[in-house]
Amino acid sequence: MSNILGPVISEKSMNEASKGRYTFKVLSQASKTEIKKEIEEKFKVNVVSMSTMNVKGRSSRAGKRRTEITLSPFKKAIAMLKTGQKIAIFDIGGKE
Repeated sequence: MSNILGPVISEKSMNEASKGRYTFKVLSQASKTEIKKEIEEKFKVNVVSMSTMNVKGRSSRAGKRRTEITLSPFKKAIAMLKTGQKIAIFDIGGKE
């Protein structure tokens, strides 16, 4: 089973990707070493450092009655790669 759920595509993560830091949404029980190993195997790159954080589920109001909706919390991992290496998922025509 894969620990990586998918890439986090946002303005901030795309700016970080141009600097060699790639952001992924991962399983909450995954450890840094497991995530690092999987990224290296899946994308054939060398991960220099890993950082992880738990993102709190935010609440917002929606609908006609303005009922409160809570987004589910998730874990985010940021992998810094060796200089000169890239991950193809993040090359969507950003700044070069």
